[in-house]
Amino acid sequence: MTYHDRVEPHGIDDVDDVDRITAAWRRERPDLDVAPLQVLSRVTRLARHLDLARRQAFAAHDLDTWEFDVLAALRRAGSPYSLSPGQLGAETLVTSGTMTNRIDRLEERGLVRREPDPSDRRGVRVVLTDRGRTSVDNALFDLVAREHDLLSSLPAQRQAELAELLRTLVHEFGN
Repeated sequence: MTYHDRVEPHGIDDVDDVDRITAAWRRERPDLDVAPLQVLSRVTRLARHLDLARRQAFAAHDLDTWEFDVLAALRRAGSPYSLSPGQLGAETLVTSGTMTNRIDRLEERGLVRREPDPSDRRGVRVVLTDRGRTSVDNALFDLVAREHDLLSSLPAQRQAELAELLRTLVHEFGN
């Protein structure tokens, strides 16, 4: 496909804002290949919808997104649901200072607790409390339900194809 070609929508109802934007750019800048906008502008718009769905699912359980991320990292670690602050920072992609603040706030809410690391006298482990486990499990249940709804217009095979295509694209960024 050349940069002047365009994937046509399936029908008049399928034309969306991205189609209009790329058509305008093709008209105004026919010298540029704006085909990536067809994919990546839609990914950006989808990310906004997904972020809103996530925030709504977590808010229903009195959690912010960052709180869910920390609790989910602990929950995924498996029993006894414990990680070091450094491991939590690596799992959630935040600095040690930010993680310390987040652990403090979660501990104040009774969602996690700090315990001495049995394998390192100087170390600390962050442990998911029963209340934290219940909270993250309930929020995850709601999140997955919302995400199933968001994907319901795609048959399972198309979802699998999309997942593979996105995996390939994300891989280019180093995972």
